[in-house]
Amino acid sequence: MYFTQLKISDPILKAITDLDYVDPTPIQVQAIPPLLEGFDLLGTAQTGTGKTAAYAIPLLQKIITNRSSFQAPTLTSLIVAPTRELAAQIGTSIKQYGKYAKVKVSVIFGGVPKGPQIHNLRSGIDILVATPGRLLDLADAKLVDLSRVNYFVLDEADQMLDMGFLPDIRRIISKLPHDRQTMLFSATMPKEILSLAGSLLNHPVRISIGSVQRPLAAISQSLYRVEKENKAALLMHLLKDKTILSALVFCRTKNGANRLSKKLLEQPYNTEVIHGNKSQNARTAALKSFKAHESRVMIATDIAARGLDISQISHVFNYDMPQTPETYLHRMGRTGRAGEAGITISFCSRDELSLLKDVQKHIRMEIPVLNCPLAFPPKEAVAQEPEVTRQNNPFNKNLEKKQPRVDNKSLSPRREPFSSKNHGASTANKASEASHQIFGERQKYRGYKKTKTSK
Repeated sequence: MYFTQLKISDPILKAITDLDYVDPTPIQVQAIPPLLEGFDLLGTAQTGTGKTAAYAIPLLQKIITNRSSFQAPTLTSLIVAPTRELAAQIGTSIKQYGKYAKVKVSVIFGGVPKGPQIHNLRSGIDILVATPGRLLDLADAKLVDLSRVNYFVLDEADQMLDMGFLPDIRRIISKLPHDRQTMLFSATMPKEILSLAGSLLNHPVRISIGSVQRPLAAISQSLYRVEKENKAALLMHLLKDKTILSALVFCRTKNGANRLSKKLLEQPYNTEVIHGNKSQNARTAALKSFKAHESRVMIATDIAARGLDISQISHVFNYDMPQTPETYLHRMGRTGRAGEAGITISFCSRDELSLLKDVQKHIRMEIPVLNCPLAFPPKEAVAQEPEVTRQNNPFNKNLEKKQPRVDNKSLSPRREPFSSKNHGASTANKASEASHQIFGERQKYRGYKKTKTSK
Protein backbone atom coordinates (compact mmCIF):
# COMPACT_ATOMS: atom_id res chain seq x y z
CA MET A 1 0.00 0.00 0.00
CA TYR A 2 1.07 3.57 -0.72
CA PHE A 3 0.32 6.80 1.11
CA THR A 4 -1.74 7.86 -1.89
CA GLN A 5 -4.22 5.10 -1.04
CA LEU A 6 -4.85 6.37 2.51
CA LYS A 7 -7.01 9.37 1.45
CA ILE A 8 -4.49 11.91 2.68
CA SER A 9 -4.98 15.52 1.58
CA ASP A 10 -2.67 17.00 -1.04
CA PRO A 11 -0.71 19.44 1.17
CA ILE A 12 0.23 16.64 3.60
CA LEU A 13 0.90 14.18 0.81
CA LYS A 14 3.25 16.66 -0.85
CA ALA A 15 5.14 17.16 2.41
CA ILE A 16 5.67 13.47 3.11
CA THR A 17 6.73 12.96 -0.50
CA ASP A 18 9.44 15.56 0.08
CA LEU A 19 10.59 13.37 3.00
CA ASP A 20 10.84 10.36 0.64
CA TYR A 21 7.98 8.55 2.38
CA VAL A 22 6.56 6.09 -0.12
CA ASP A 23 5.35 2.96 1.68
CA PRO A 24 3.56 3.46 5.01
CA THR A 25 4.65 1.29 7.93
CA PRO A 26 2.23 -1.32 9.34
CA ILE A 27 1.12 0.89 12.23
CA GLN A 28 0.46 3.76 9.81
CA VAL A 29 -1.60 1.51 7.55
CA GLN A 30 -3.73 0.35 10.49
CA ALA A 31 -3.98 3.64 12.43
CA ILE A 32 -4.55 6.37 9.84
CA PRO A 33 -7.94 5.19 8.43
CA PRO A 34 -9.77 4.78 11.80
CA LEU A 35 -8.29 8.03 13.12
CA LEU A 36 -9.52 9.88 10.04
CA GLU A 37 -12.97 8.44 10.78
CA GLY A 38 -12.85 9.83 14.34
CA PHE A 39 -12.31 6.68 16.43
CA ASP A 40 -10.28 6.62 19.64
CA LEU A 41 -7.17 4.47 19.39
CA LEU A 42 -5.01 2.35 21.67
CA GLY A 43 -1.74 1.52 19.95
CA THR A 44 1.04 -0.83 21.03
CA ALA A 45 4.21 -0.95 18.99
CA GLN A 46 7.94 -0.92 19.36
CA THR A 47 9.93 2.25 18.97
CA GLY A 48 11.06 3.04 15.44
CA THR A 49 7.85 1.83 13.77
CA GLY A 50 6.52 5.24 12.67
CA LYS A 51 4.06 6.00 15.48
CA THR A 52 4.46 9.78 15.21
CA ALA A 53 3.33 9.92 11.58
CA ALA A 54 0.53 7.45 12.38
CA TYR A 55 -1.25 10.01 14.59
CA ALA A 56 0.21 13.28 13.24
CA ILE A 57 -1.03 12.87 9.67
CA PRO A 58 -4.72 12.35 10.63
CA LEU A 59 -4.48 15.13 13.20
CA LEU A 60 -3.16 17.61 10.61
CA GLN A 61 -5.81 16.59 8.10
CA LYS A 62 -8.62 17.17 10.61
CA ILE A 63 -7.29 20.65 11.41
CA ILE A 64 -7.13 21.52 7.70
CA THR A 65 -10.68 20.22 7.14
CA ASN A 66 -12.19 22.13 10.08
CA ARG A 67 -10.12 25.29 9.76
CA SER A 68 -12.97 27.33 8.25
CA SER A 69 -14.89 27.18 11.54
CA PHE A 70 -12.18 29.22 13.30
CA GLN A 71 -11.22 32.82 12.55
CA ALA A 72 -7.68 32.45 13.95
CA PRO A 73 -5.40 29.59 15.02
CA THR A 74 -6.95 27.95 18.07
CA LEU A 75 -5.47 25.27 20.27
CA THR A 76 -7.42 22.19 19.23
CA SER A 77 -4.75 19.48 19.43
CA LEU A 78 -2.64 18.50 22.45
CA ILE A 79 0.19 15.98 22.43
CA VAL A 80 1.83 15.04 25.74
CA ALA A 81 5.25 13.35 25.78
CA PRO A 82 7.43 12.29 28.75
CA THR A 83 10.77 13.91 27.85
CA ARG A 84 12.03 17.17 26.37
CA GLU A 85 13.85 15.39 23.56
CA LEU A 86 10.80 13.42 22.51
CA ALA A 87 8.57 16.52 22.65
CA ALA A 88 11.02 18.46 20.49
CA GLN A 89 11.27 15.56 18.04
CA ILE A 90 7.48 15.28 17.72
CA GLY A 91 7.20 19.02 17.13
CA THR A 92 9.83 18.90 14.39
CA SER A 93 8.12 15.97 12.66
CA ILE A 94 4.69 17.63 12.71
CA LYS A 95 6.14 20.84 11.26
CA GLN A 96 7.66 18.78 8.45
CA TYR A 97 4.38 16.97 7.70
CA GLY A 98 2.38 20.19 7.83
CA LYS A 99 4.73 22.65 6.15
CA TYR A 100 2.30 23.16 3.24
CA ALA A 101 -0.78 23.22 5.45
CA LYS A 102 0.05 26.46 7.30
CA VAL A 103 -0.55 24.87 10.69
CA LYS A 104 1.04 26.55 13.71
CA VAL A 105 2.84 24.18 16.09
CA SER A 106 4.42 25.02 19.45
CA VAL A 107 6.52 22.91 21.81
CA ILE A 108 6.85 23.61 25.55
CA PHE A 109 9.00 21.85 28.12
CA GLY A 110 10.98 22.62 31.24
CA GLY A 111 14.64 23.52 31.56
CA VAL A 112 14.33 26.66 29.41
CA PRO A 113 12.84 30.13 30.05
CA LYS A 114 9.06 30.38 29.88
CA GLY A 115 9.00 33.76 28.14
CA PRO A 116 9.38 32.64 24.49
CA GLN A 117 6.95 29.75 25.07
CA ILE A 118 4.32 32.11 26.52
CA HIS A 119 4.79 34.47 23.56
CA ASN A 120 4.14 31.64 21.09
CA LEU A 121 1.02 30.57 22.98
CA ARG A 122 -0.40 34.10 22.98
CA SER A 123 0.23 34.53 19.26
CA GLY A 124 -2.10 31.60 18.53
CA ILE A 125 -1.35 27.94 17.80
CA ASP A 126 -3.15 24.90 16.40
CA ILE A 127 -1.07 22.10 17.93
CA LEU A 128 0.71 22.04 21.28
CA VAL A 129 3.35 19.44 22.13
CA ALA A 130 4.26 19.49 25.82
CA THR A 131 5.82 17.67 28.72
CA PRO A 132 3.52 17.25 31.75
CA GLY A 133 5.31 19.52 34.24
CA ARG A 134 5.62 22.66 32.11
CA LEU A 135 2.11 22.19 30.70
CA LEU A 136 0.57 22.14 34.18
CA ASP A 137 2.67 25.15 35.26
CA LEU A 138 1.32 27.26 32.40
CA ALA A 139 -2.21 25.87 32.67
CA ASP A 140 -2.38 26.67 36.40
CA ALA A 141 -1.19 30.21 35.56
CA LYS A 142 -4.06 30.54 33.03
CA LEU A 143 -1.56 30.86 30.18
CA VAL A 144 -2.79 27.76 28.32
CA ASP A 145 -6.45 27.29 27.43
CA LEU A 146 -7.31 23.59 27.04
CA SER A 147 -11.06 24.07 26.84
CA ARG A 148 -11.20 23.68 23.03
CA VAL A 149 -8.93 20.66 22.65
CA ASN A 150 -10.64 18.20 20.30
CA TYR A 151 -7.70 15.85 19.73
CA PHE A 152 -5.58 14.51 22.57
CA VAL A 153 -2.53 12.26 22.10
CA LEU A 154 -0.69 10.55 24.96
CA ASP A 155 2.61 9.25 23.60
CA GLU A 156 4.92 6.76 25.37
CA ALA A 157 2.41 6.30 28.18
CA ASP A 158 4.38 3.51 29.85
CA GLN A 159 7.45 5.71 30.18
CA MET A 160 5.31 8.38 31.84
CA LEU A 161 4.22 5.72 34.29
CA ASP A 162 7.85 4.79 34.99
CA MET A 163 8.76 8.45 35.52
CA GLY A 164 5.92 9.02 37.98
CA PHE A 165 3.86 11.27 35.70
CA LEU A 166 0.59 9.39 36.06
CA PRO A 167 -0.91 11.85 38.64
CA ASP A 168 0.04 14.76 36.35
CA ILE A 169 -1.61 13.04 33.39
CA ARG A 170 -4.84 12.66 35.35
CA ARG A 171 -4.73 16.38 36.22
CA ILE A 172 -4.25 17.26 32.55
CA ILE A 173 -7.14 15.03 31.50
CA SER A 174 -9.41 16.74 34.03
CA LYS A 175 -8.82 20.06 32.24
CA LEU A 176 -9.83 18.71 28.81
CA PRO A 177 -13.33 18.67 27.30
CA HIS A 178 -15.14 15.39 27.71
CA ASP A 179 -16.11 15.30 24.03
CA ARG A 180 -12.82 14.70 22.21
CA GLN A 181 -10.88 12.15 20.17
CA THR A 182 -8.14 10.45 22.18
CA MET A 183 -5.11 8.45 21.08
CA LEU A 184 -2.88 6.53 23.50
CA PHE A 185 0.39 4.95 22.41
CA SER A 186 2.63 2.77 24.54
CA ALA A 187 5.52 0.43 23.82
CA THR A 188 4.36 -1.88 26.63
CA MET A 189 0.98 -2.33 28.21
CA PRO A 190 1.18 -2.83 32.00
CA LYS A 191 -1.97 -3.01 34.12
CA GLU A 192 -1.80 0.65 35.12
CA ILE A 193 -1.81 1.75 31.47
CA LEU A 194 -4.72 -0.55 30.66
CA SER A 195 -6.62 0.95 33.58
CA LEU A 196 -5.83 4.47 32.34
CA ALA A 197 -6.91 3.53 28.82
CA GLY A 198 -10.20 2.17 30.15
CA SER A 199 -11.03 5.50 31.78
CA LEU A 200 -9.65 7.63 28.95
CA LEU A 201 -10.79 5.99 25.71
CA ASN A 202 -14.28 5.53 24.33
CA HIS A 203 -14.68 2.25 22.40
CA PRO A 204 -11.14 2.46 20.99
CA VAL A 205 -9.67 0.67 18.02
CA ARG A 206 -6.89 -1.57 19.35
CA ILE A 207 -3.71 -1.89 17.28
CA SER A 208 -0.70 -4.02 18.18
CA ILE A 209 2.24 -4.22 15.80
CA GLY A 210 4.57 -7.14 16.42
CA SER A 211 5.63 -8.40 19.81
CA VAL A 212 6.81 -5.85 22.33
CA GLN A 213 8.92 -8.58 23.92
CA ARG A 214 10.95 -9.54 20.88
CA PRO A 215 13.49 -7.28 19.14
CA LEU A 216 13.05 -6.23 15.54
CA ALA A 217 14.36 -8.80 13.08
CA ALA A 218 16.35 -6.15 11.18
CA ILE A 219 18.60 -5.55 14.20
CA SER A 220 21.43 -7.99 14.88
CA GLN A 221 22.54 -8.53 18.47
CA SER A 222 25.85 -9.60 19.97
CA LEU A 223 27.54 -9.61 23.34
CA TYR A 224 31.03 -9.32 24.81
CA ARG A 225 31.87 -10.69 28.25
CA VAL A 226 34.21 -8.07 29.61
CA GLU A 227 35.01 -6.76 33.08
CA LYS A 228 34.00 -3.25 34.01
CA GLU A 229 37.52 -1.83 34.10
CA ASN A 230 38.19 -3.09 30.53
CA LYS A 231 35.03 -1.81 28.84
CA ALA A 232 36.46 1.55 27.77
CA ALA A 233 39.48 -0.06 26.11
CA LEU A 234 37.24 -2.52 24.26
CA LEU A 235 34.92 0.25 23.05
CA MET A 236 37.79 2.36 21.74
CA HIS A 237 39.18 -0.69 19.92
CA LEU A 238 35.83 -1.45 18.28
CA LEU A 239 35.37 2.19 17.24
CA LYS A 240 38.45 1.84 15.03
CA ASP A 241 36.16 -0.03 12.63
CA LYS A 242 35.23 2.47 9.93
CA THR A 243 31.97 0.65 9.21
CA ILE A 244 30.64 2.09 12.47
CA LEU A 245 29.33 5.27 10.92
CA SER A 246 27.52 6.53 14.01
CA ALA A 247 27.39 5.00 17.46
CA LEU A 248 24.98 5.64 20.31
CA VAL A 249 26.54 4.44 23.58
CA PHE A 250 24.35 3.93 26.64
CA CYS A 251 25.71 4.29 30.18
CA ARG A 252 23.78 3.61 33.37
CA THR A 253 24.78 6.77 35.27
CA LYS A 254 25.51 10.41 34.49
CA ASN A 255 28.96 10.25 36.08
CA GLY A 256 29.75 7.13 34.09
CA ALA A 257 28.76 8.90 30.88
CA ASN A 258 30.98 11.86 31.72
CA ARG A 259 33.97 9.63 32.54
CA LEU A 260 33.62 7.66 29.31
CA SER A 261 33.22 10.85 27.28
CA LYS A 262 36.44 12.21 28.75
CA LYS A 263 38.31 9.03 27.78
CA LEU A 264 37.00 9.08 24.21
CA LEU A 265 37.77 12.76 23.75
CA GLU A 266 41.39 11.99 24.62
CA GLN A 267 41.38 9.76 21.53
CA PRO A 268 40.57 10.97 17.98
CA TYR A 269 36.81 10.47 18.40
CA ASN A 270 34.30 13.30 18.03
CA THR A 271 32.03 12.60 20.99
CA GLU A 272 28.90 14.19 22.44
CA VAL A 273 27.31 13.39 25.78
CA ILE A 274 23.70 13.85 26.85
CA HIS A 275 22.06 13.26 30.24
CA GLY A 276 19.76 14.90 32.76
CA ASN A 277 22.40 17.14 34.34
CA LYS A 278 23.14 18.84 31.04
CA SER A 279 21.35 22.09 30.32
CA GLN A 280 18.68 22.05 27.65
CA ASN A 281 20.84 24.15 25.34
CA ALA A 282 23.74 21.72 25.75
CA ARG A 283 21.48 18.73 25.09
CA THR A 284 20.01 20.38 22.00
CA ALA A 285 23.46 21.24 20.67
CA ALA A 286 24.70 17.67 21.24
CA LEU A 287 21.72 16.18 19.42
CA LYS A 288 22.10 18.62 16.54
CA SER A 289 25.76 17.73 16.11
CA PHE A 290 25.05 14.00 16.25
CA LYS A 291 22.11 14.18 13.86
CA ALA A 292 24.21 16.11 11.36
CA HIS A 293 26.90 13.40 11.73
CA GLU A 294 29.42 16.02 12.82
CA SER A 295 30.05 13.82 15.85
CA ARG A 296 30.46 10.11 15.30
CA VAL A 297 29.72 9.02 18.88
CA MET A 298 27.08 10.11 21.35
CA ILE A 299 27.12 8.86 24.94
CA ALA A 300 23.76 8.94 26.69
CA THR A 301 21.87 7.76 29.71
CA ASP A 302 18.43 6.26 29.26
CA ILE A 303 16.91 9.72 28.88
CA ALA A 304 17.66 9.22 25.18
CA ALA A 305 16.40 5.64 24.98
CA ARG A 306 13.01 6.60 23.60
CA GLY A 307 11.58 8.96 21.08
CA LEU A 308 14.76 10.16 19.43
CA ASP A 309 14.30 9.68 15.70
CA ILE A 310 17.87 9.95 14.46
CA SER A 311 18.37 8.44 11.05
CA GLN A 312 21.24 6.15 10.15
CA ILE A 313 22.48 5.19 13.61
CA SER A 314 24.49 2.18 12.55
CA HIS A 315 25.35 0.86 16.02
CA VAL A 316 23.95 0.95 19.53
CA PHE A 317 26.33 -0.01 22.35
CA ASN A 318 25.06 -1.10 25.74
CA TYR A 319 28.19 -0.03 27.62
CA ASP A 320 26.31 -0.86 30.83
CA MET A 321 23.60 -3.50 30.81
CA PRO A 322 20.16 -1.90 31.35
CA GLN A 323 18.36 -2.28 34.65
CA THR A 324 15.16 -3.61 33.00
CA PRO A 325 14.59 -5.79 29.93
CA GLU A 326 12.16 -3.22 28.50
CA THR A 327 14.93 -0.63 28.51
CA TYR A 328 17.06 -3.01 26.45
CA LEU A 329 14.42 -3.02 23.71
CA HIS A 330 14.00 0.75 23.85
CA ARG A 331 17.75 1.27 23.53
CA MET A 332 17.89 -1.14 20.62
CA GLY A 333 15.06 0.75 18.93
CA ARG A 334 17.37 3.72 18.28
CA THR A 335 18.90 1.76 15.39
CA GLY A 336 17.18 -0.14 12.61
CA ARG A 337 14.47 2.51 12.30
CA ALA A 338 11.95 2.52 9.46
CA GLY A 339 13.05 -0.91 8.27
CA GLU A 340 16.77 -0.13 8.11
CA ALA A 341 19.36 -2.63 9.32
CA GLY A 342 21.03 -2.01 12.66
CA ILE A 343 23.51 -3.55 15.08
CA THR A 344 23.34 -3.72 18.87
CA ILE A 345 26.42 -4.69 20.87
CA SER A 346 26.31 -5.21 24.63
CA PHE A 347 29.13 -5.30 27.19
CA CYS A 348 28.42 -7.55 30.16
CA SER A 349 30.63 -7.80 33.21
CA ARG A 350 30.54 -10.47 35.87
CA ASP A 351 28.44 -8.23 38.10
CA GLU A 352 25.81 -7.81 35.34
CA LEU A 353 25.11 -11.46 34.57
CA SER A 354 21.78 -11.34 36.41
CA LEU A 355 20.68 -8.38 34.25
CA LEU A 356 21.69 -10.28 31.12
CA LYS A 357 19.69 -13.27 32.27
CA ASP A 358 16.59 -11.09 32.72
CA VAL A 359 16.99 -9.60 29.24
CA GLN A 360 17.37 -12.98 27.55
CA LYS A 361 14.38 -14.33 29.41
CA HIS A 362 12.29 -11.35 28.33
CA ILE A 363 13.22 -11.49 24.63
CA ARG A 364 13.10 -15.31 24.68
CA MET A 365 16.46 -15.81 23.04
CA GLU A 366 20.13 -16.01 23.91
CA ILE A 367 22.31 -13.18 22.67
CA PRO A 368 25.32 -14.52 20.73
CA VAL A 369 28.61 -14.10 22.62
CA LEU A 370 31.62 -12.88 20.62
CA ASN A 371 35.26 -13.50 21.40
CA CYS A 372 36.95 -10.42 22.77
CA PRO A 373 39.51 -9.05 20.26
CA LEU A 374 41.75 -7.80 23.08
CA ALA A 375 43.63 -9.92 25.59
CA PHE A 376 43.02 -8.49 29.04
CA PRO A 377 44.84 -9.81 32.10
CA PRO A 378 42.60 -12.09 34.14
CA LYS A 379 40.91 -10.47 37.06
CA GLU A 380 42.80 -11.41 40.20
CA ALA A 381 40.69 -13.43 42.52
CA VAL A 382 40.79 -12.19 46.06
CA ALA A 383 41.96 -15.05 48.26
CA GLN A 384 39.55 -15.37 51.11
CA GLU A 385 41.08 -16.35 54.41
CA PRO A 386 39.41 -19.35 56.01
CA GLU A 387 37.11 -18.47 58.80
CA VAL A 388 38.80 -19.04 62.13
CA THR A 389 36.64 -21.14 64.38
CA ARG A 390 37.25 -23.00 67.60
CA GLN A 391 37.57 -26.21 65.63
CA ASN A 392 40.21 -25.05 63.11
CA ASN A 393 42.14 -22.64 65.33
CA PRO A 394 45.64 -24.15 65.86
CA PHE A 395 46.05 -22.39 69.19
CA ASN A 396 42.91 -24.00 70.50
CA LYS A 397 44.25 -27.41 69.50
CA ASN A 398 47.34 -26.91 71.65
CA LEU A 399 45.26 -25.76 74.57
CA GLU A 400 42.94 -28.69 74.24
CA LYS A 401 45.74 -31.22 74.96
CA LYS A 402 45.16 -33.22 78.11
CA GLN A 403 46.69 -31.52 81.16
CA PRO A 404 46.40 -32.31 84.86
CA ARG A 405 43.35 -30.82 86.45
CA VAL A 406 44.17 -27.89 88.68
CA ASP A 407 41.95 -26.57 91.41
CA ASN A 408 41.89 -22.84 90.89
CA LYS A 409 40.62 -22.23 94.41
CA SER A 410 43.70 -23.80 96.00
CA LEU A 411 46.05 -21.59 93.98
CA SER A 412 44.44 -18.26 94.71
CA PRO A 413 44.74 -16.61 98.16
CA ARG A 414 41.61 -16.21 100.19
CA ARG A 415 40.16 -12.74 99.83
CA GLU A 416 37.55 -11.08 101.93
CA PRO A 417 34.56 -9.90 100.01
CA PHE A 418 34.59 -6.19 99.31
CA SER A 419 32.40 -4.08 101.56
CA SER A 420 32.05 -0.32 101.35
CA LYS A 421 31.54 -0.28 105.14
CA ASN A 422 34.71 -2.25 105.86
CA HIS A 423 36.58 -0.23 103.27
CA GLY A 424 35.54 3.04 104.90
CA ALA A 425 36.40 1.77 108.38
CA SER A 426 39.86 0.56 107.40
CA THR A 427 40.57 3.88 105.71
CA ALA A 428 39.50 5.77 108.84
CA ASN A 429 41.73 3.57 111.09
CA LYS A 430 44.74 4.20 108.87
CA ALA A 431 44.10 7.95 108.98
CA SER A 432 43.78 7.83 112.81
CA GLU A 433 47.05 5.91 113.18
CA ALA A 434 48.83 8.42 110.94
CA SER A 435 47.41 11.31 113.01
CA HIS A 436 48.61 9.77 116.30
CA GLN A 437 52.03 9.20 114.88
CA ILE A 438 52.34 12.83 113.77
CA PHE A 439 51.08 14.04 117.18
CA GLY A 440 53.65 11.90 118.96
CA GLU A 441 56.46 13.27 116.89
CA ARG A 442 55.41 16.82 117.72
CA GLN A 443 55.32 16.07 121.43
CA LYS A 444 58.81 14.66 121.29
CA TYR A 445 60.02 17.73 119.42
CA ARG A 446 58.46 20.10 121.98
CA GLY A 447 59.97 18.16 124.91
CA TYR A 448 63.37 18.26 123.31
CA LYS A 449 63.11 22.01 122.68
CA LYS A 450 61.94 22.70 126.30
CA THR A 451 64.81 20.69 127.78
CA LYS A 452 67.33 22.53 125.65
CA THR A 453 66.00 25.93 126.73
CA SER A 454 66.09 25.05 130.48
CA LYS A 455 69.72 24.16 130.22
